Order: sequence, then structure tokens, then C-alpha cells
Amino acid sequence: MSEEILERAGDLFSRLFNELEKVIVGQREPLEQIVMTILCDGHALVESNPGLGKTLMIFTLARLMELKFSRIQCTPDLMPSDITGTYILEETDEGKRFRFEAGPVFSNIVLADEINRASPKTQSALLEAMQEKQVTVGRQTFALERPFFVLATQNPIEMEGTFPLPEAQLDRFLFKIKMDYPTPAEEMAIVNRYTTNVMPEVSGVMSRDALLKLQMLTREVPISNELKQHVINIITTTRKDIPEIAYGASPRASIGLILAAKARAFLHGRSFVSHEDVEAMAYPVLRHRIILTFEAERRGITPDLVISRILEAV
Repeated sequence: MSEEILERAGDLFSRLFNELEKVIVGQREPLEQIVMTILCDGHALVESNPGLGKTLMIFTLARLMELKFSRIQCTPDLMPSDITGTYILEETDEGKRFRFEAGPVFSNIVLADEINRASPKTQSALLEAMQEKQVTVGRQTFALERPFFVLATQNPIEMEGTFPLPEAQLDRFLFKIKMDYPTPAEEMAIVNRYTTNVMPEVSGVMSRDALLKLQMLTREVPISNELKQHVINIITTTRKDIPEIAYGASPRASIGLILAAKARAFLHGRSFVSHEDVEAMAYPVLRHRIILTFEAERRGITPDLVISRILEAV
């Protein structure tokens, strides 16, 4: 990858984060990981407490990238057709006919808020869209406009009345991103920014075509065979006899980790993938793909702790 391409892409990324920081205070790591997910043409699951600006973050990103945005508020009574769309019978001059009314999934960026509140049947309605980039309603299949990105959120502290996501759906997410509370200084900046009559304004940074080009360039970032083997060693270690792990990661995790490492290198202005990129991306790529045993969860062991031990061992 040439220095000119890296410089032009770096300028775009710099403008993007400068505009984002007009609206979002702090949260730089989650923001970068969301942008990396989009560069990889993947999807992200964000786990955080309420009120940390997830909706504002993704809505602002859609505006900056000049993409269509839709929000799905997941509830137990949400039906699959509320997501995908349905056929409506309407009167025309030629008589009655069925017309397809597209659902909110027909956008470039879809926010599925509190996805674990939706029933398993409704959650599965997103599976085809996320994996195949298409929606089948009845006997007809509709292609989704590219780029297509799902950002799903879930609340880790309120589990009553929720439906845990099945492993098949969790595996469709490239990243599981964790967001923490802001520091006291950041919270003061948030209070000062959003308790006045002057609200921050942002302007578009890149077009849809520019983003599609960046997605193609991300896949062209070179990675050595040694680092590819290192990635495979990490993933296959999760499937070995580790007492804390009930089920390890699938080959999709190997693909995801290599792509994520490429996106991180590209975002940080480097023309090749480094060992640091792989190690940093192992956490968001693996934390939702390794299933811990009941005994490990009872002892308070977290996926991130297990991942750090695997990285040390490998």
C-alpha cells in the first residue's frame, strides 16, 4: 500500500474523529472499534450501561459518512416483519395488489437497541441480513444496499425479561465492544456541552463510495504468514483443554481477527499488520465467541481474563 493512499486515508480518518469528538466526549477506543468494524464490513455488539451515548454515537457516525440510518427498539412483542418489512394489500387503478413495505433493516447503518429484549424468533430475523446482506420475505429475496452495518446494544445489568443471544447469532458479530463510564473530567465536559442552548454541529466527512473504497483497501493491508499462523494458534488454543472454556471459537474468529488487525493498522496509518494489532484485536473479536464454563463464571472469571492468559501462553 502506497504512502499516498495511507496519507489520504489518514486525513479522512482524522477529520472523521475530529467531527465525532465535537459530539462524543471520550470513548475513543469504542469509537475506533466501531469504525474498524465498518471498515471490515462486519457488525458489532456493544455492551454498556444505559446513558453512555451509544445511540448518539452511531447516529452521528451515520451523518458523517452520509449513510441511511434506522433504529430498532427491541421489545419482547417485536415481530420479525417489524424488522424485515411485509407485504401490504393496496387498491390501484388495475385492482388490488400486494406491495412490499420495506422495514428498518433496509438502511446502511441499523441500530438494534437492547437486542436481547427481542424474542429468539425476532433475533433470528437479523441473521440472514447480517450474514448474507439480503432479506427473504415470502418467496422473494431483496438485496440490502452496501455498506450494511448492524450495531446491536445490550444492557449487562438488567437481565430480567431478556433472551440471551444464541451462539450462532453472537458469531455473526465481528466485535463485542465494552463501554465504560467517563472519567470525572470527561463527565464535566459532557455536562458543560449538553446543558446550554448551543448544540454541537457536524458536517459530512466521506461519501458512501469513499467508504466502500476504504473497505476494499482494508483487505489489501499486507500481513505476514508468521502473523497469520500466530492468529490461528490463538484461535485453536481456545478449542483445547482449557478448564475455563466450555466451547472455543470457530474459524470465523480467525478470519475476523486477521481482518480486524488489518483495519487497526490501516486506521493507525501503517502499511502492514503488526503483532500489537493482533494482540489488541483479540479481545473484542474473542470475548463473545468463547463460552465459559459455569464454574468459571461462578468464580468471577471473565472472557477478557481468559483471553489474556491465552495470549501469554501463545
